[in-house]
Amino acid sequence: MSEAATPLTLQQLPLFPLQTALFPGGWMPLRIFEVRYLDMIKRCHAAGAPFGVVCLSEGSEVRRVDPATPDGFAHEAFFDVGTVARIEQVDTPQPGLMLIHCRGQQRFHINARHRLPHGLWVADVSLDPAEPQVPVPEHLASTRDALQRVLTNLQEREPEGMNELPLQPPYQWDDSGWVANRWAELLPLPPELKHRLMTLDSPLLRLELVSDLLDRMGVER
Repeated sequence: MSEAATPLTLQQLPLFPLQTALFPGGWMPLRIFEVRYLDMIKRCHAAGAPFGVVCLSEGSEVRRVDPATPDGFAHEAFFDVGTVARIEQVDTPQPGLMLIHCRGQQRFHINARHRLPHGLWVADVSLDPAEPQVPVPEHLASTRDALQRVLTNLQEREPEGMNELPLQPPYQWDDSGWVANRWAELLPLPPELKHRLMTLDSPLLRLELVSDLLDRMGVER
């Protein structure tokens, strides 16, 4: 493999396993109260460093005690593909609680992982290249237009809470991947399905699958 083709890597990337998937370009609020994550977020924010969001395949977001296991805690497992998250806002309303907003960046593949003594997962990862922009084709324009209407309705309903809306600028209405990602975040889909959509390499295929899901759910377009 040539040097130019070698994927970028991050070592010891701290991970945040969730029962959902973070998509590139996504805007995700998180409520942090577990000690393992309070410390991680403080360190990442102070250093301007990212962390990784991965989707759980087994276990719970909150670490649970299980005396039957060797380490005394319930089993956690997560998929091998995740998304780098950049912290953009942090608020500490009270001791032991942090409210953050983070934005999804590049996808990554986990090469190796291990759990630290206090329960935090870290991984060596390879970053995927940035996804190419693919214009929204005419036959899927109604899917994009419906998303625009959703945003307009949300803005009218919550004029004072724009920062909490799930759709945040910059808006990329003619990018198939961006439109598909925003729909996948909004729809009430099982975590495994959200993860599968996130891992698809073709932005156009992802948008076509989202369009099919909207049809099955009876979403008007």
